[in-house]
Amino acid sequence: MTEEDRPDPDALLQQVEQDELREKRGKLKIFFGASPGVGKTYAMLAAAHRLREQAVDVVCGIVETHGREETAKLLTGLECLPQSQISNGERTILEFDLEAALQRRPGILLVDELAHSNAPGSRHPKRWQDVEELLAAGINVYTTLNVQHLDSVSHIVASITEVQIRETVPDRLFDMADDVVLVDLPADELLQRLKEGKVYVPAQAARAIRNFFRKGNLLALRQLALRLTAERVDSQMRSYRSAEVGGAVWGASEALLVCVGPDNGTILVRAAARLAEALHAHWHAVYVETPALARLAENRRAGILKVLQFARDLGAHTAVLSGPEPAAAVHEYARTHNLNRVLLGRRQPRPWWRDIRHVSLARALDRIAPDLDLILIAPDAQGESTRSHGGVSAAERPPVAWRHYLWTLAICAAITGLASPLRNYFDLSNIVMLFLLGVVVVALRLGRGPAVLAAVVNVLAFDFFYVPPRFSFAVSDVQYLFTFSVMLGVGLVIGHLTANLRYQVKVATQRERRTHDLYSLSRDLSGALTVEQVVEIGLLYCKNSFRAGAVLLLLSPDEKLYPAEDGANGVAQYDIDVARWCLDHGEAAGIGTDTLPALPLLYLPLKAPMRTRGVLVLALENPRLVLIPEQRRLLDTFTTQIAIALERQHFVAVAQDTLLAMEAERLRNSVLSALSHDLRTPLTTLIGASDLLKLQFGKESAELSKQLAAIAQQARRIAKMVDDMLEMARLQSGKIKLRKDWQSIEELVGSALHAVDQEQLAQHPLDIDLPADLPLVQADAELLERVFINLLDNALKYTVPGTRLGMSARVATKAVQISVWDAGPGLPPGREAMLFDKFARGHAESTIPGVGLGLAICRSIVEAHGGSIRADNRPQGGAVFTFTLPLQPAPQVEPEVDDDNHHGKP
Repeated sequence: MTEEDRPDPDALLQQVEQDELREKRGKLKIFFGASPGVGKTYAMLAAAHRLREQAVDVVCGIVETHGREETAKLLTGLECLPQSQISNGERTILEFDLEAALQRRPGILLVDELAHSNAPGSRHPKRWQDVEELLAAGINVYTTLNVQHLDSVSHIVASITEVQIRETVPDRLFDMADDVVLVDLPADELLQRLKEGKVYVPAQAARAIRNFFRKGNLLALRQLALRLTAERVDSQMRSYRSAEVGGAVWGASEALLVCVGPDNGTILVRAAARLAEALHAHWHAVYVETPALARLAENRRAGILKVLQFARDLGAHTAVLSGPEPAAAVHEYARTHNLNRVLLGRRQPRPWWRDIRHVSLARALDRIAPDLDLILIAPDAQGESTRSHGGVSAAERPPVAWRHYLWTLAICAAITGLASPLRNYFDLSNIVMLFLLGVVVVALRLGRGPAVLAAVVNVLAFDFFYVPPRFSFAVSDVQYLFTFSVMLGVGLVIGHLTANLRYQVKVATQRERRTHDLYSLSRDLSGALTVEQVVEIGLLYCKNSFRAGAVLLLLSPDEKLYPAEDGANGVAQYDIDVARWCLDHGEAAGIGTDTLPALPLLYLPLKAPMRTRGVLVLALENPRLVLIPEQRRLLDTFTTQIAIALERQHFVAVAQDTLLAMEAERLRNSVLSALSHDLRTPLTTLIGASDLLKLQFGKESAELSKQLAAIAQQARRIAKMVDDMLEMARLQSGKIKLRKDWQSIEELVGSALHAVDQEQLAQHPLDIDLPADLPLVQADAELLERVFINLLDNALKYTVPGTRLGMSARVATKAVQISVWDAGPGLPPGREAMLFDKFARGHAESTIPGVGLGLAICRSIVEAHGGSIRADNRPQGGAVFTFTLPLQPAPQVEPEVDDDNHHGKP
């Protein structure tokens, strides 16, 4: 394999992550049709019945029959979820119950009419957003969709049918579907179904045939649906060839830039989305705000921001650029982001003199950027603009600031009065400078329009009051006409340049403020030493930068959200359920988002690299701020910085706790080791002395013999505890070296049975189940025997005499699995894993002697051998401890050789 053919590791890792994410998501199947009435819902229900016959758990989330009897009959026999009731004050609307579907979690859920708009008050404004949440939860969904509801072609359908399409679905949902079934019906058959009343009631059918359901429209829609389906199949074929067959991968070297404006946008965005999909390219959408566009009405600017949000929903990177020349700003952005194709809207025809005054963006880009490919998109036949996204007509203008014009007249009058006493000391050519200075002041303080008025008024005032003959607009010398023309021209140019400078200063100030706020937040968070300081700093900057009340909800140890600070902090009562949804899904909710946009608050997840750390709740004074891409990116950056700071504090606390635990463990091991060594010698002496006394005086007195035996027994028990503590300290020190050799499980079990208390063992029935062909294991015989002894001692201590005990072994996958069980009272539920901790007891109030180190020693020894150990309750009663040891290739045993034959003797 050459260097060029070697796959990119990053690309492979990204592909693996995408595959894992795809496995977790539910599967989406779309029944796709050219128009209503072709049988999409019928086909979906028929497929549901076939699946139900195969014992698949199919549930109807919502199915719209529209009064069609043949469709309604197919609902018989299918489980249907009850619909939620949403009241708007006047009437109650039945909608799909998303929460009930998430709780039911069927194998396949039927959700009809993907493009449906939910009633106000629903969790999501659109049903396709409900479907996205269902898929993210791992629920498979069957749904239906008409071609006119696809975002990228809805304007084409509108131009064909002359009907505005208001309910649309992003193309990415269609593209990400695991399966698309085209439900096709010829136009003549569909018209016949309409006439028979199988699609709409007769009155509606007659009206539909005259409008939307004209044969020409149906043929065009059918062609469009077939083309989109064919393009999808072709894309799947290319993807399969690249991934499975090894064909050349289509690199995403193409990059698109679409420029939106106040009178175009949705058409360009849809065209760019389809072109980017066809080219497998990434794309950007930008809006250039010039000084002239900055004076647009607020609702028109909001419409433009909604177009950018629309582009972002379709997968674009968006930005708002600022500058006096749109072409220069677009060229710089394209060069910076390596974008080689620019999509522009073709301007509507207009008088030639307007083209002289205003050069189109396409012509300007063609002149300054010959390296860019320019693509012009024809304007919509119905004149669609940002009005479809909340804007208004282009004729609307912001309200005129009459106060600025009155101030302009006052300034001009003041300059005229101020120049009067100077007439006797300066020439008129010098006094002209004073009038030009007034134009500059007006342009700088009041804007472009007042500057134009100041230039005209000052010329007239200069002529009337100072040019002979005075107090008349008559001119005695023709050269003054030239002076007036130059004065007016210079005044207008100066006013224009000063207004542009004023706008650029405003833009630069906003950029500087965003940069300063982000730098200051990062600096202060880097110096925060506690969670309380992080919360205080984060809330302070959110309030100051976005003019919003803020509440920070953090996670408690039991994974519940709680406010990090007492008090509302300018936030109305927030909904903890919405915050929990935001935390669980890692997505924003509330105003300006696709989830519960009717809410007055904005909920943002604090997503850190390891996990989501909480939720930031904002009450914005100006909700439009979240629509501006730069402001939204700044807000997202704020939340990320706060989340990273919280995560840093979390890991600092974890590190400190770990360090304290390690130090405490080290100190405890040192104490145990020293104490054990100090106890071992006297215990050995005590055991020996008691045995000696028993031999000498035990025959003389039975009571004395019994007492001496009790002393020896308790001394041996304490000695075993000391040995356990020494063994645990030795294992914890990490200095233990395994002396591995090939060992027989049968021999180790036999040694362990002889080492335990024979008197206790004799009181229990014992079952040994060791297969004859059990392979040898590589292990330290002394340590592994200790595991068997500890497990047997544990069973003997916690069961009454007569309780059956057992040991078994079997070969599992690449390992030997060994079990020690009993038929006793079993283990405390939920504490099985905790039993292997040091000094852990099954019952805290247990009176059975011991310090709780036996099972901890077992775990350390087994893990040192590369195995694992666990504890469980047996179904038939009692406890079972199971550990595994890895199997190694068995050693080769050479066959025995006959010495006589070897030496050649007969």
